Amino acid sequence: MKLALHEAGDGDRTVLLVHGVMSSADTWRRVAPALVERGYRVLMPDLRGHGDSPHADEYTPELLAADLVETVPAGVDLALAHSFGAPVLALAVAGLRPARVVYSDPAWKLGAKSVDEVREFAQATKSATADSIRQLCPRWLPEDIEAELAGYARWDVRAIEWLRSDRDLIPARAEVPSLVQGAGDHHLVPDELAERLRGRGFEVVYVPDTGHCIHRDDLDGFLKSLDGWL
Repeated sequence: MKLALHEAGDGDRTVLLVHGVMSSADTWRRVAPALVERGYRVLMPDLRGHGDSPHADEYTPELLAADLVETVPAGVDLALAHSFGAPVLALAVAGLRPARVVYSDPAWKLGAKSVDEVREFAQATKSATADSIRQLCPRWLPEDIEAELAGYARWDVRAIEWLRSDRDLIPARAEVPSLVQGAGDHHLVPDELAERLRGRGFEVVYVPDTGHCIHRDDLDGFLKSLDGWL
């Protein structure tokens, strides 16, 4: 599937930003200008069933990864994915051939309780309000809340049907120089997983005092943790 592809900047270097499920390319509305200032051309696809991209009859990380390879030019300087966008990007690395990769608080494997919570939250997105998002994410700026509501309104809730607790999408090894950026709560990247990832060739850093959406909780901290990768 060809995806809607949003662009910003015209720098000599190119960065690909991949959002997670329930969201859209608009999640990067504060990140993109900061990268443009650093000399990047920024590519931001909407995954199938999200944003301006078509809905589909089937959703799997493998299909979403194939869409990325179909849509995005190979050989970007940096590819960065958030949350459930991380397994999608990991599956697409061989086809996209980025020079470097960053996985921001990746959702590679969830326990049964967490899967149930994600499924329940997915349904709740359709009735979310600015106040409900603000209560969950008090550090977000108004434009982040606006973008989240827009993403919730347009995403296809079937896009999470593939999620099961027995799906282990943790990459076996780092195919290219790869950074895992963990949230300060260590929820999705606990210390034990960080050690496993380091053993597989990944660099791992944490951004203190942040939750799952690091780039929205602390944009400065998000960018600072990417020193040497941007």
